[in-house]
Amino acid sequence: MDPTPDRPSPQLFSLTGKNVLITGATRGIGAACAIALAQAGAAICLVRRPPESAKQPNMDTVNTIHGLGGSVKVVECDLGDMEAVRGLFDRALDAMGGSIHVLVNCAGIQRRSPSVDFPEKDWDDVLDVNLKSVWLLSQAAGRHMVPLRRGKIINFCSLLTFQGGITVPAYASAKGALGQLTKALSNEWSQFNVQVNGICPGYVATDMNERLLEDPVRYKQISERIPAGRWGTPRDYAGPVVFLASDASQYVCGELLVVDGGWMGR
Repeated sequence: MDPTPDRPSPQLFSLTGKNVLITGATRGIGAACAIALAQAGAAICLVRRPPESAKQPNMDTVNTIHGLGGSVKVVECDLGDMEAVRGLFDRALDAMGGSIHVLVNCAGIQRRSPSVDFPEKDWDDVLDVNLKSVWLLSQAAGRHMVPLRRGKIINFCSLLTFQGGITVPAYASAKGALGQLTKALSNEWSQFNVQVNGICPGYVATDMNERLLEDPVRYKQISERIPAGRWGTPRDYAGPVVFLASDASQYVCGELLVVDGGWMGR
């Protein structure tokens, strides 16, 4: 592994000249991360669902990055379609001129139901999007990055990487496995100067948690347990993702960075 470059510390966080492929960036945490990475100088390749699988393609992130004067490309892919996922990295490579320096796996879906009634299709859907698509993209990224001896892979895990949750057995299983996948890839690829790490968000006020936000009992229970005194916002993940994508994290390998307002500490 290359040592941390001997540059002034602010320059270690610059992503100028880096190409980033990011999933889940049309809304929520992923959108905030894509914008932050662009602000740090990166060129962005954003994965968006095809129009036929979404009511209205969300262009807010693209428009914001363009407004910053940044570079952003869009590739379409349904991350629940494994055949499409298998070709996604190569299509992104073409869009980015043959080079990707950073992969950010931020896309995810949620299904809630008591475990005794949890539908098998919901299980398969969640495991495909939240785990298998991440594995396939990461494997493709490794095949690109390892021979070049450089690269960063950042997986968005969860508090449920460590905890079981309630009525979310598929999500907890996928995120638990994703934490182990992050460590497994790091064990193999760190020697080739490819750092693989995870970010584990706490409770964040996004549409994925809409049912919790609308449940006054659960909302109160969760809020009272967060030492910071508030739920997270997507912008709370801008700094962590830039850090892990940059040279400032050169010696950070296989880490699951918890960003949760102190939940796990309690």
